[in-house]
Amino acid sequence: MGFYYKLIIFLIVNFGALWLGGILQGEGARSNWYLGLDIAPWTPPGWVFGVAWVSIMLCFSLFMAYTADFKAINLLMALFLIQLIMNVSWNAIFFRYHMPGFSLLVILLLTITIGIIFFTSFKAWPQKSLLLLPYLIWLILATSLNWYAWIKN
Repeated sequence: MGFYYKLIIFLIVNFGALWLGGILQGEGARSNWYLGLDIAPWTPPGWVFGVAWVSIMLCFSLFMAYTADFKAINLLMALFLIQLIMNVSWNAIFFRYHMPGFSLLVILLLTITIGIIFFTSFKAWPQKSLLLLPYLIWLILATSLNWYAWIKN
């Protein structure tokens, strides 16, 4: 399967996951529950989250289109599916079910999963692996925000 076909597939899957996560979070950051939280002082403005996730999913889709092999079940594809489930479910766990402790566990596992993808793929595709850095850096920030919400509330 060619690069552009894989890119289209991963763009649809990744942006579909963002859309589904948005639906599962309910009112999200506009909910009374979230507005009542003591949030971290380093929390970025709301618009940054949208820009960050669009950028992350573009880079991640490019990385996956370059590296994924649909002909075989391998570690990369398994980790991709695992991160997809954790990424989508975090929204519901944190925003809809108001469980910052459990969502912290999920986002920690998600960060570790993306870290594993980054470090294991870096040996084979050093330049292409750099496309994962926005995702990894954002997850580190998001984990700190989730941790703060859990500790303070």
